[in-house]
Amino acid sequence: MGLADLGRIDDVIHGRMRLGIMVYLSDADSADFTELKTVLEATQGNLSVHLKKLEEAGFIAIDKSFKANKPLTRVSITREGRAAFSAYLDAIGSLIGGKD
Repeated sequence: MGLADLGRIDDVIHGRMRLGIMVYLSDADSADFTELKTVLEATQGNLSVHLKKLEEAGFIAIDKSFKANKPLTRVSITREGRAAFSAYLDAIGSLIGGKD
């Protein structure tokens, strides 16, 4: 793979914050908003924007509910998200010479 194959890199995932979300969720399967905000050292607004972008792509699902009268937002990786993340990792690996 060479520079001509850069098009295989998914722009939705490639941003630092969105990549961090996908890395975290690929391991944890789901997380609440506060947990993600803490581990990614993100502001509430910044995290919201990136979650929306991933949700629009179908890579994550967002579930909003209440727990003890407080809003609770849970985020989980979708099957499509897991497949897209795997393809992203393969493409990156190929670019750096890890795979053919």
